[in-house]
Amino acid sequence: MKSYLKQYIDGQWVESEGGRKHVVINPATEEAASEVTLGTAADVDKAVKAARKAFATFSEPSKEERLALLGRIIEEYKKRVPDIAKSISEEMGAPITIASTAQSGSGLGHLGATIEALTNFEFEEKIGDNKVVREAIGVVALITPWNWPMNQTVAKVAPALAAGNTVILKPSEQTPGSGAIFAEVLEAAGVPAGVFNLVQGDGPGVGEALAKHPDIDMISFTGSTRAGIMVAKNAADTVKRVSQELGGKSPFIVLPGTPLDLALPGGAGGILLNSGQSCVAPTRFLVHSSQYDEAIEKLAGIFGSKEVDDPAKEGGHIGPVVNKSQFDKIQGLIQKGIDEGAKVAVGGLGFPEGKDKGYFVQPTVLANVTNDMTVAREEIFGPVLVVIKYETIEEAIEIANDTPYGLGAYIAGDPSVAKGIVPKIRAGSVFVNAGGLNMAVPFGGYKQSGNGREFGKFGLEEFLEVKSVIGVLA
Repeated sequence: MKSYLKQYIDGQWVESEGGRKHVVINPATEEAASEVTLGTAADVDKAVKAARKAFATFSEPSKEERLALLGRIIEEYKKRVPDIAKSISEEMGAPITIASTAQSGSGLGHLGATIEALTNFEFEEKIGDNKVVREAIGVVALITPWNWPMNQTVAKVAPALAAGNTVILKPSEQTPGSGAIFAEVLEAAGVPAGVFNLVQGDGPGVGEALAKHPDIDMISFTGSTRAGIMVAKNAADTVKRVSQELGGKSPFIVLPGTPLDLALPGGAGGILLNSGQSCVAPTRFLVHSSQYDEAIEKLAGIFGSKEVDDPAKEGGHIGPVVNKSQFDKIQGLIQKGIDEGAKVAVGGLGFPEGKDKGYFVQPTVLANVTNDMTVAREEIFGPVLVVIKYETIEEAIEIANDTPYGLGAYIAGDPSVAKGIVPKIRAGSVFVNAGGLNMAVPFGGYKQSGNGREFGKFGLEEFLEVKSVIGVLA
């Protein structure tokens, strides 16, 4: 069992003031994977003081100095990829093949995208005789989730530092190991004391203290919509900037007449990847009535043949979901779907064949779903797909938008038809015919999927204030 019992504050690994130990359970074995000290409001205070002190000098370096720092972080990060991957695999159950590539590799991707954005970014512009200047916000708190820990951590830390801010990171208590290793990466890269601080903890103990703290200028949060609402409420009294990337229930519209063998595997893969634990996964398939039965048959074949196995093994299988609470939630939602009239096309309740331990969920396809059912409304966050029938493209658009979320949407089929649909979809990202995430393109949501944008120059702008200089300077 790995131990991460200290916080990283003001360039030092220090004991928590009043914190308590928390054991992370390996979701594949149900045995202890790591232990961490959950921090306190006192730890947050120390980190804020260190960050506030460091901001006075760190906000002044030139673009070239910040680029050099980011370059050193990349070099140190590369050295620790195997450690980061192992930690993610053991703590949240990502198969080691995915943990070593998509999961840990996303951190390098965001560092590279931030370097490119910073290289080309103009911090000043003239408007008539006046000047508009973009400056660092100050001390920013970053709260990151467990499902893609390095993706979301680096997507926040890299642009925050590039903009000249100082940072306090709270990783999820489910994946503390990768957060601690990332702190070691920044320490090895020579990030000045106080510029980056790590306070491990849970929402009530550390997250709330960060959101309420009067000397924190901004909070960037990724997680559930429920938790995001609490963060915003706690931040309101201090009128700090709040940027959020929250839940999703993304539709995947299969246009009439689209060859299903071309459209379905990619969409299904987007759900099965990471055991369905991705906020932008296409979890609602919308299929025209003329192809519905055929689509159910093919999707059942894809999901039914997906291997579920030990995340410590190399391969293309999926692993367990993150913990017992999530396992129980998914089982409850599958049962709710059945109770409300959905039909299990493949998968369903209980363990996959050959599993009787760990939090493994059967890859499941639910047919005969209507958009008013609970399984079509709530974010399941597991390898569970609901398939909804539509009659006209107008109805498909209506169903796609009939959700409190608006993080992503997918369209498969004739590009000329898709072009007319895209403007009518209320979502922050619309993926057409297998288009994938690009770390230079903004990522974020409409409606209850959040506010603000991450990735590339858009993520950099999120961490900047805008100052107008009006008049003539000597």
